[in-house]
Amino acid sequence: MIKRRKTRVVRIGNVKIGGSNPVSIQSMIKRDTSQAEAVLEDIKDLKKSGCDIIRVAVEDMEDAEALRRITARSVLPVVADIHFEPALALASIEAGAHAIRLNPGNITAADEIRPILQAAGKRDIPIRIGVNSGSLRHEYANDADGMVRSALDYIKVFEDARSTDIIISLKSSSVNETIEAYRKMAVLCDYPFHVGVTAAGPPEVSVVKSSIGIGALLTEGIGDTVRVSLTGEPREEAEIAKRILQACGVKSFGPDIISCPTCGRCKADLVGIMNRLKKRLGGLSGDDVPKDIRIAVMGCVVNGPGEAAEADVGIACGKGKGMLFKKGRKVRAVREDDFIEELIKEIKNLRND
Repeated sequence: MIKRRKTRVVRIGNVKIGGSNPVSIQSMIKRDTSQAEAVLEDIKDLKKSGCDIIRVAVEDMEDAEALRRITARSVLPVVADIHFEPALALASIEAGAHAIRLNPGNITAADEIRPILQAAGKRDIPIRIGVNSGSLRHEYANDADGMVRSALDYIKVFEDARSTDIIISLKSSSVNETIEAYRKMAVLCDYPFHVGVTAAGPPEVSVVKSSIGIGALLTEGIGDTVRVSLTGEPREEAEIAKRILQACGVKSFGPDIISCPTCGRCKADLVGIMNRLKKRLGGLSGDDVPKDIRIAVMGCVVNGPGEAAEADVGIACGKGKGMLFKKGRKVRAVREDDFIEELIKEIKNLRND
């Protein structure tokens, strides 16, 4: 079991961050915020993809005015992403943002920050101190220590103003720097962390960088809300985040399907079997398929029986037939043509066992 880092609890809209609350998933809208109706449709799509919180860029007062319409109808809490202009933070708070992200690299003066803290405090909304290695001020080294020092100096301004409704992020495009920064910060404060590797690249690269960076931290109990950063569709970010959380054993979103990579010993069409199984599972309701079950589809006699026996339901394939397992026990031999239906039948029966 992963022992979560102890943090205080912060609320973004109806989502609680930190403490013993589930790790939440975030993404960011990738169109102009001024396109309010299109943004609202994107938010609906992201909710269906498993996203819990979304963020929008507020670059000018036109965006801030659109934000008012977005927050009034959004199905997810909305974080306003603010850079350079303190007035945009104040306008976003007035427009109903559920949280504000400030960058210590470009809104720096204490007399600019304090009015934002006061306005946020009146609305009971948190602020994410979002440190990014790409926008550190010149006095900070562009490394993990520099990111930590930047965050600590910014936190001091907040704490001097008695504003502690804070979430912290320390992101770099370097996986190692990101992990190091969060590890160092974890022992210096009890604020919840927003975790991610920034500018992680196109999906095929980002899925690797994000899985290593976010996954490593989650397995150490570090991370309360996550965002996968990729050059692609927001829904892809949410889908990858779900897979990372499930692979780390932090959260379950559906059956955990394990299958062998196949080799010359495999005598069944394992790829075809897996594709048909996924399609059948996708057509079933949540009442039919417990989301936290493990299903094994194995292709040979070496590891197949053992892996299938360790799953809730599994099949060890042979040539033209296989052995069906359930909860560690052999159930019956099954013809290859019947693999899918027999697996589905036993999966449905799990709720009655």
